[in-house]
Amino acid sequence: MTDGIRVAGIRFELLGPLRALRPDGEVPLGPPLQRSVLAVLLHQDGGAMPYDALVDAVWGDEPPSRARALVQKYVSGLRHALAFGPGAGRPGAAPELAWTGRGYRLAGAAIDDLRERHDLLRTAGEARGSGDLRGAGELAVRAESLWRGVYAEGLAGPYLEAERRRWAEERVREREARLEGEIERGHARECVAELTRLVAAHPLREPLAGLLVLALHRAGRPAEALVAYGEARARIAEATAAEPGPALRARYEDVLRGTPAPLPGSPPAA
Repeated sequence: MTDGIRVAGIRFELLGPLRALRPDGEVPLGPPLQRSVLAVLLHQDGGAMPYDALVDAVWGDEPPSRARALVQKYVSGLRHALAFGPGAGRPGAAPELAWTGRGYRLAGAAIDDLRERHDLLRTAGEARGSGDLRGAGELAVRAESLWRGVYAEGLAGPYLEAERRRWAEERVREREARLEGEIERGHARECVAELTRLVAAHPLREPLAGLLVLALHRAGRPAEALVAYGEARARIAEATAAEPGPALRARYEDVLRGTPAPLPGSPPAA
């Protein structure tokens, strides 16, 4: 998805349940499938989406016999909601939802929390590249705070289910990058508890297991780091009959060699 710019006076959010916000109130968007239609159209970045593609996105391979009529009904409901909800009536207060001859097009709208997240993470990367680890960490925390729950939470349809899976993966990657930055800044001890919870939630995810090994090692707890590696190795072997990948093995070997050394301020190992 290409990030857009909000120009229509309504803020759309999808890092959690779909919301449409004006300065003086949330716009009521109607029943769940009507909200799904809006969410799918928001992902088109102002491009037209044909009837059949929209039906497939919302209902998949088994649409109801009245699917086209339902799409028309939901589009009509969305037009009314966006034009007459709280704060409507001012110039530029509503995006335009129109039929173009090729499909439905939602103009003057963007997924604003995704745009903000993208901008924050880009700036965080620039800060990190210039050596400003503290600034990068603060920006990463701000980006993560935009999440209010599961992506497009509660909205049905194969299109949005695929987006949910994609963004669940992206959210874990975002956390991994933030936690790695926190460890680099010398906050390994503070990261151990969160990494332990994340490893429990994603037991076969090697980057998280490697970060837990690193955090324990940097916190002056090498024996626990070796245990964490051993547990990860056992889980991977049971699930895949394979050994951990080179990145996770390298974390383990660093502990065995005593490199990288624990950062200043870490307590000595018991």
